[in-house]
Amino acid sequence: MNRILYVLLALITLPALGQEMQRVRQTIAHLASPELHGRGYAFKGDSLAAHYLQQQYTSLGLQPFAGSYLQHFTLPVNILDNQLSLKIDGKALTPGVDFLAHAASAAGQGKGFVYRIDTLLLKDPDEAQTFLGQNLRKQVLVVRQRHFQDLMNLPEPFKKQLQKAAAVIVLQTGPKVMATVRSFQYPVPVLEVLEKSWPAQAKQIEFAVDAHLEKNYRSQNVIGFVPGTSKPDSFLVVTAHYDHVGRIGKDVLFPGAHDNASGTAMLLELARHYAQPQNRLPYSVAFMAFAAEEAGLVGSEYYTEHPLFPLANIKMLLNLDLMSTGEEGMMVVNGSVYPQQFSLLQQLNQQHQFLPALKVRGKASNSDHYFFSKKGVPSFFFYTLGGTTTEYHHPKDTAGTLPLTKFKEVMGLIQAFFKAL
Repeated sequence: MNRILYVLLALITLPALGQEMQRVRQTIAHLASPELHGRGYAFKGDSLAAHYLQQQYTSLGLQPFAGSYLQHFTLPVNILDNQLSLKIDGKALTPGVDFLAHAASAAGQGKGFVYRIDTLLLKDPDEAQTFLGQNLRKQVLVVRQRHFQDLMNLPEPFKKQLQKAAAVIVLQTGPKVMATVRSFQYPVPVLEVLEKSWPAQAKQIEFAVDAHLEKNYRSQNVIGFVPGTSKPDSFLVVTAHYDHVGRIGKDVLFPGAHDNASGTAMLLELARHYAQPQNRLPYSVAFMAFAAEEAGLVGSEYYTEHPLFPLANIKMLLNLDLMSTGEEGMMVVNGSVYPQQFSLLQQLNQQHQFLPALKVRGKASNSDHYFFSKKGVPSFFFYTLGGTTTEYHHPKDTAGTLPLTKFKEVMGLIQAFFKAL
């Protein structure tokens, strides 16, 4: 009889799980779609994503703090939009494949002859004096990646000379281009080119890049909560950053499916779970979708400086980032900092066999848990391990590439952990 009941329960549960994962994939596909411009700063992609999250919070019945889901803040950010092109001796390179604009590039367009930066410039006084005497107005400086910062950090006379150059090309040794976000702007256009795409005898460069530094760009965290049944002033918190790099030039999109549409989708699924009356917990559960993580954890740091309820009221915080694999288990950052909570997590994982392994790290400043942890809030940062999703900060980080191997198992572990706290 027990076996028959088990089979019947399985037949009921499997379609429900299938529908849940279909919804997860739809959420990730929308967050990573061209419509939201990669949830970055060009074309206000972050604000479009925030509007979508507001709609989701409303439909789930989450409660806002102080009448609004949005917590606004400003930050400086260099926005790269519209034009992005590069030709070497008349041959066009492909943006997002062969090259990108550096995240701190200035705007500019023009032509110039290749001027290779010899490492002697950085060490030899005679070579340095020769460089200071050059007319760089129609020259494009070419430097290897490992020497770029040394070049940009030269003393003041050299900085003034650098500003006369038409542009700077940085040759990268990596297998593919990767994008970042910067809060400042160099005085000249800077383009990053893969060495394998760079002709050995390159002579003339033609380029165009649009960029503008917004000193007070307005962004927003999106925050809501489900009230606790008996201890509403104490909180369990789920966080995930919803922003990504966005666009670099109008034609190069960084979708950010793994990083971090996957974590944002899990946050929404957990919100859906706890919003149902039968799943309510004694503690309130807050859901914080942070912006500007890619710009240096700006949104989460702002929150810790302007909390919507006392940080001391947070019993536990779980930060979700890069949640689409899991074949090799999951990393728990801060696991060694909070051994009692990590021991409970391990016990529940072993009991229910959610994941093949839980690996532990100590403190790390690499995601939105950091400033909470710095202020004494018990915090874990989860990211999944294994799989073939390696297109980090790359145009190929698309929704269709995500295996979501242990997505529902991670959710099950989180639900068991929150219930046991």
